[in-house]
Amino acid sequence: MRTSGAQRGLIAVTQVLALAVWFSVSAVVPSVQHDLGISSTASVWLTGSVQLGFVTGALASTALNLADRMPVHLLLGTSAALAAACTSVVALFAQDLPSMIALRFLTGVFLAGVYPTGMKLMASWAGSSSRGLSMGLLIGALTLGSALPHLIGGLAVLPWREVLQATAVVGGVGAVIALTAVRAGPHFASRAVVLRPRYALRMLSERETRLVNLGYFGHMWELYALWTWIPVFVLHAPASASFAGYQQVMVFVAMGVFGFAGCLVGGWAADRYGRSRAAVTALAVSGACCVLSPLAFGSPAPVLAVFCALWGASVIADSGVFSTALSEVADRSMVGTALSAQTAIGFALTVFSIQLVPLVAEATHWRYAFLALVPGPIIGAIAMARFRGGSTAVSEPSGP
Repeated sequence: MRTSGAQRGLIAVTQVLALAVWFSVSAVVPSVQHDLGISSTASVWLTGSVQLGFVTGALASTALNLADRMPVHLLLGTSAALAAACTSVVALFAQDLPSMIALRFLTGVFLAGVYPTGMKLMASWAGSSSRGLSMGLLIGALTLGSALPHLIGGLAVLPWREVLQATAVVGGVGAVIALTAVRAGPHFASRAVVLRPRYALRMLSERETRLVNLGYFGHMWELYALWTWIPVFVLHAPASASFAGYQQVMVFVAMGVFGFAGCLVGGWAADRYGRSRAAVTALAVSGACCVLSPLAFGSPAPVLAVFCALWGASVIADSGVFSTALSEVADRSMVGTALSAQTAIGFALTVFSIQLVPLVAEATHWRYAFLALVPGPIIGAIAMARFRGGSTAVSEPSGP
C-alpha cells in the first residue's frame, strides 16, 4: 500500500491508535484518586508527568536528529509499542502515585517518537498544495486518539485499570500497523543526515521559523490545559446534572469528533487561503471562547454543549497549520528535527498552563479558570499575523 492516499490513511490510523494512551489516565482521574487515595493537587502530575516525559523525549530526539537519521516508520512503531507497554504496566501493577508518575513520564518519552515522527511522515506524502489538509488529517487523528479514552470509559463504564489496559491494546495495534505497513514518502530526501544538534537554536534565530513557532507556542498554552480540565469544568457547571453520567461522552464528542472536524477545516483553509489567515482565524475563535467561558459555565446544558463543541473545533484547527508552515520554511533535510524541537518547547509550556488552571480555579472558581489561557491565543495570533512564509505558493519539493 504505497500510494499517497493509502499511506496518509495508514499514518492517520496509526496516530489515532498509538496516541490513545496519552490521556488514558486523565480520563479516569476520579477513579484513580478514589482507589489510590490521591489528592486533587497531586493528581495534576498524572497528566503533567506525561507532558514532561514528552518534552524530555522530544529534546533528546532533537539533539540526536532521530527523526531525520532513523527510518521513520521504525521510530514511530517502536515508540508506539513502548508507550503502550508502559500503559499496560500501569494498569497491571501500579499501586501508588510515585510509580504511576514514573511510568507516565516514560510513556511521554516514548510518545515523543510518535507524534513529531507522524508529522514528518505525513508531510513526506504531501506536496505544498495539499499539505495543509494532510496535516489537518494527522492532527485530527491525534485529537481522536487523545479523546478516545473518554469514549472507552464513558460507554463501557469500565474500572480504571481496564480502561488503561484497553487503550494499551489499542496503542499496540497502532504500533503493529506502523512497523508493517507505514513507509516514508517521496517529498523529503532519504539521504543520511549529518548530526546537527544546534539546528533547533538556528531555527529560532530565523524570522519565519521563529514566527511560526511563536504562533504554535501560544496555541499550545491553551490546547492541552483545555483538554485536561474541560471535564472538570463541565462537572462543576450548574448544567452538569443534565448530562446524566454521559459527561465523558460529551467531552469525546466536543474535543474528539468536533476537534477532528476542526482540523480538517483548518487544513483545508490553510491550503485555500494561506497559512497565516487560517491560523489567525482559529486563534481568534478559540481565544474568544476563553474570554466567554465564564458565561458558558452558567449556561443551560444545550448551550454549554454547543460552546464546548465550538471550542473543541477551534482550539485544534490551527495545530496542523503550524506543522505545515514549519515543514515548508525549515531546512528540508532537518524537517523532523524542526518539528521535534517545536513540539518539545510547546509541550514544555503546557506543563505550566495545566498547573495554572486549577490554581486559578482554587483562588476564584471553576467558572473563571480558563481565563488564564487567554494570553496564549493572543500572542499566537499576533505572531501569525506577521508570518509571510509557507503559503500555497511555495514550490513543490522534489523527490530524492
